[in-house]
Amino acid sequence: MTTSPARRLVCLGRVVGVWGVEGWLKIHSYTRNRADIFEYGSWLVGPAERPRRYELETGREQGRGGLVAKLAGLDDRDAAAAEVGSLIQVSPEQLPALGEGEYFWHQLTGLVVKNLDGKPLGTVEYLFETGANDVLVVAGERERLIPYIPAVIRDVDLEAGTMRVDWDEDF
Repeated sequence: MTTSPARRLVCLGRVVGVWGVEGWLKIHSYTRNRADIFEYGSWLVGPAERPRRYELETGREQGRGGLVAKLAGLDDRDAAAAEVGSLIQVSPEQLPALGEGEYFWHQLTGLVVKNLDGKPLGTVEYLFETGANDVLVVAGERERLIPYIPAVIRDVDLEAGTMRVDWDEDF
């Protein structure tokens, strides 16, 4: 999940095609469990600056790894085709509550990363999964890949916009 800078909306995925003739959309989900995108009953679909609100009528997995969704108001293939390429966003208030010390990726993006000595290493540009653990991509005087694991991530202060890591500046 990423955050749209236009209104601080959270991007959950995008529309990648149409399915059938009754207005169904093919969806690419950015949620960790891809079908979790269907847990959000109301989507903002369209360009980041001017999305339109749609109610999710139904959604399901389709074929190998695919997702399809039916949105209220999109009732034919032409209407659905107009949304191909659109972002699927929600407001941050729609996200589920997290436990202490848990964060959504969009909350970590943009944080200033400092090591235990207080040396700034850069800013979190984005994260990605490796299978073993998530990885922070930190851009500063050079790009660093820092594993997002408890042994490395010492604390996150969203209000201050900082993250403290146990990471040598030479790595």
